[in-house]
Amino acid sequence: MLAIQVIVPQSAPRRWQQVAIERLEADGHDVAIAHQPGPAGWPAAAKAAFRFEQRLFRRRGPHLADPVHAIQARHGNRPAALRFDLAGDAALSDVPTIGLLFDGSRADLSAATAVATGRLPVIQAVLDGKVVVGQARPMVDKRESTALGTEDVFARAITLVRSVARGFATGRLPREAIAETRGHGERTSTRFTSAYLGAALPRLGREALRRARFRHAHWRVGYRFTDAPGVAETAKLGTGWSVLPDPGDHFYADPFPFQWQGQSFVFVEDYPHATGKAVISVVPFDAGGVPGMPRVVLEEAHHLSYPQVFERDGAVWMLPEASAGGKLTLYRASSFPDGWVPEAVLVEGEISDATLLEHDGFFWLFATDRDGHGSTSDVLVVFSAPALAGPWRPHPANPILIDHRMARPGGAFVRNRQGRILLPVQDGTLGYGGGLGLSELLRLDQQTVRLSAPRPIDASGDWPYPKIHTLNRAGRLEVIDGIAAVRKRSGKK
Repeated sequence: MLAIQVIVPQSAPRRWQQVAIERLEADGHDVAIAHQPGPAGWPAAAKAAFRFEQRLFRRRGPHLADPVHAIQARHGNRPAALRFDLAGDAALSDVPTIGLLFDGSRADLSAATAVATGRLPVIQAVLDGKVVVGQARPMVDKRESTALGTEDVFARAITLVRSVARGFATGRLPREAIAETRGHGERTSTRFTSAYLGAALPRLGREALRRARFRHAHWRVGYRFTDAPGVAETAKLGTGWSVLPDPGDHFYADPFPFQWQGQSFVFVEDYPHATGKAVISVVPFDAGGVPGMPRVVLEEAHHLSYPQVFERDGAVWMLPEASAGGKLTLYRASSFPDGWVPEAVLVEGEISDATLLEHDGFFWLFATDRDGHGSTSDVLVVFSAPALAGPWRPHPANPILIDHRMARPGGAFVRNRQGRILLPVQDGTLGYGGGLGLSELLRLDQQTVRLSAPRPIDASGDWPYPKIHTLNRAGRLEVIDGIAAVRKRSGKK
């Protein structure tokens, strides 16, 4: 792999910079470390705000924004072929040098300032100050917390560094000229303080009041039977939706319909608020399209969701999301729809919402990968295999993208009437479950994965919960889900 020199601040570097170095080394690169003065330290207001929120949310360290005592300078075994300037002020060199811009600034405090104002910052990897060779749009899961949101952003700075190093080594880096970079200089400290006091603290208070009255999240499943073109064709929810009833103390989400021997079924994530650990349940429908009582069909020691069910090779299979268990397991129906047995572990890691596609003689999985830290909704990875049971191999271009607007799948692939392949994707711009779009698969082979920018789904119609994050269809049965504002019952969380 590459010989890389990483330039870090001489005093008070941050843990995200240390972790980036560790991850580069784990990827096999020969890493040397050099020092530069770096930007001014974070203001006392930022340090106090982060300590307050970390205690409030009971998050124990170490945190990626924490300063570390020092990162010792050292030489590499070979002359550097690439430099990463993580201090933000390295001089130009004959060696290609990549710096990071956080919302256009070389100071990483700008990431915290953006999160405090309520914005989602963009991270750019810039070669020699002139050309963007990588970009990340991190997802921030807890918008009410500046500290936790900044953690999400720094996690993707690490992912971006690894991705750019891999792209440089393999000649895959894109190149996009940019205007002269801008920095906020000495104003960064005062900008953070103003943003935190004027925006972040009020937002934190509003969320605390909301949490006191309402469930943190309560999803509802919608269904309709129709012969007309569906949402994937029209990009509109339209009308005709019915709500799958739930008892209130748990919710249903991530619906996947399946037809078996002339009967319709919907498999769902079944989440009891009391336990915080979901199981997979099935909802049978009668010939008149009336849903029966949901019943549990799969439970593990860890959380389960996103139960993609499909038929292949004379058997029925399920591929549920199980990132909390650290592996993606394929299940086979031993007695449909109630009996399921694990058949094979396809992929190890914190893989979320893996979505299967057969294309050009291969099986493909599109999913998100947490990559060690941060959100589970912004890093798209792809795997391929010659057979369903594997062996599954990561795509050489992984991560395909780092983008809260389209990284996380939101339903099975769709082949529309024009023969195009569409993937429902979650748009996290307004928060998790904030919306859904449709991305066209433009190219997929062993060298390249390319998706179009998502076409947003218009949520107008008679569905009462417009913030959706799943779309699926089997025959005449189309299903979605949406987040509802549900008041807490007395004494309940």
